[in-house]
Amino acid sequence: MRSRPQTWLLPLSAALALTACQDNAGGPPAMPPPEVTIVTVKPNDVPLTLEYVGQTAGSREVEVRARVSGILLKRLYVEGRPVKAGDVLYQIDPEQAKAALDQARGALEVEQAKLMRAQQDHARVLPLFAENAVSQKDRDEAVSNFESAQASVLAARARLREAQINLDYTKVTAPISGMTSKEVRSEGSLVSPSGDSSLLTKISQLNPMYVNFSMSDNELLRLRTWQAQGRYVPPEGERYSVELKLSDGSMFSSAGRLNFTDNLIDPTSGTIRSRAEFANPDGALLPGQFVRVYLKGGKLKDTLLVPQRAVLSTQQGKIVFVVNPAGKAEPRPVELGDEVKNEVMITKGLRAGDQVIVDGNIKARPGAPVKVVTPGASAPPAAKPASAAAGA
Repeated sequence: MRSRPQTWLLPLSAALALTACQDNAGGPPAMPPPEVTIVTVKPNDVPLTLEYVGQTAGSREVEVRARVSGILLKRLYVEGRPVKAGDVLYQIDPEQAKAALDQARGALEVEQAKLMRAQQDHARVLPLFAENAVSQKDRDEAVSNFESAQASVLAARARLREAQINLDYTKVTAPISGMTSKEVRSEGSLVSPSGDSSLLTKISQLNPMYVNFSMSDNELLRLRTWQAQGRYVPPEGERYSVELKLSDGSMFSSAGRLNFTDNLIDPTSGTIRSRAEFANPDGALLPGQFVRVYLKGGKLKDTLLVPQRAVLSTQQGKIVFVVNPAGKAEPRPVELGDEVKNEVMITKGLRAGDQVIVDGNIKARPGAPVKVVTPGASAPPAAKPASAAAGA
């Protein structure tokens, strides 16, 4: 967020000037020039922190669905508790599947018996055909029956496997390890593998945890423009570090990494989607939390900074007072960029080497002399990470 610079209006300076003129006209000695402190503006390389609003999501979120029809006999997990991949979550009535399996076994045995008979006929007819003891038709029929019986056995075995699979599906297992949600279907419900009745519950994998956020197309364009101009330098390999601020104002214990940025802009919102990944071994983050996302690693080059208290607000916009070579206060309209702790970036209106009044600026009058009392304060404080409130 941005701090508000001190708000003073230029008419106040005009009033002070008028009062001074009236005092001088009366004959008393002129007031001494006001004492001010200054900072000499110097370009700095400033670490830039980009700020967004994000929302957490499980790194894998899976719907658990019924794959066979039947009555839901029992729920075997505790809602909202972790499960491991392969754990049985539900038991569907298996009786119908067991009957189908028995039927498939019987059908396979029938087909195997037919195959044995066809194989015997095939083995008997071929030698007789070689001795011209049977006709070509008898030979072809024996071969056809044998091959057909082989195919029937294969089909029967496939139906048996299918019946076994359907029986196995009556035990609904967890496809991944994670945290379960509330059950969707209660015990006694009729479920089927199609339609809404197939959904039983959901599982979210919480470690690692994803945080989804979006950058506006305007900010993306600004960063790319700065990068093309050499003003913005992204981290090597675009490997940004990501930090999270939770809803209670505390920072999440570990930093994450940016692992996805979309290749298109959403036309409905004018934003591009991004995602960060965080280790979450103790489950401190839960899906659906709103968080502040701080993207770090880039820096702005040759940036001009002044203390925030040096900036005044007028009806015409933001100004600072500079001390000109004649030692007089000169108002300078400025345009502001992002904040850097107690400082603010100046994107327009100042040049390197300008002496900006920091303390005493509300006493300064345009064109009036000032007394600089801290000539040693010519070096601005060391640059600290900037905060660009992009997602607020």
